[in-house]
Amino acid sequence: MTIQRSEPGQNADERTMLEGWLDYHRATLAWKCEGLTDGQLRAAPVAPSELSLMGLVRHMAEVERSWFRRVFAGEVAGPIYYGEADPDGEFHPGEADTWKDAYETWQAEIEAARRNTAGRSLDERSQGRHHSDPEPCSLRWIYTHMIEEYARHNGHADLIREAIDGATGE
Repeated sequence: MTIQRSEPGQNADERTMLEGWLDYHRATLAWKCEGLTDGQLRAAPVAPSELSLMGLVRHMAEVERSWFRRVFAGEVAGPIYYGEADPDGEFHPGEADTWKDAYETWQAEIEAARRNTAGRSLDERSQGRHHSDPEPCSLRWIYTHMIEEYARHNGHADLIREAIDGATGE
């Protein structure tokens, strides 16, 4: 699989730009994982951090689920990877966890996000609430936050990938 990334046009409308940058950052995380083995994707090579590329992908599946399903759509959608026994479980893939499963789960959450936002106004307020703020938020705010979340974690992915095999790139 070859990951295709494209930046949105500089003169795109607001919706196209927000969705375009979010998709660009989603593709960037996938690109950082491209061509590695499951073992390399589970590795946490930047001590003392326990971050791995697979852990970041699993985390972003949880983040997509949280913001677009629980918060925006008000769905009851339990956690995928974490729980009481391991509140940061998405960051702790085990030997049995595979890239295929992590990638498919992440992509399913991205598709759910697209379904839940299709045709919705950027000004529309969320049906649910995030634990950090009791007020509903706009879809515009969620898109902006998700771009920020991916951009931050893509910086982590850059460092992890370089530590694994020396690969660098924007």
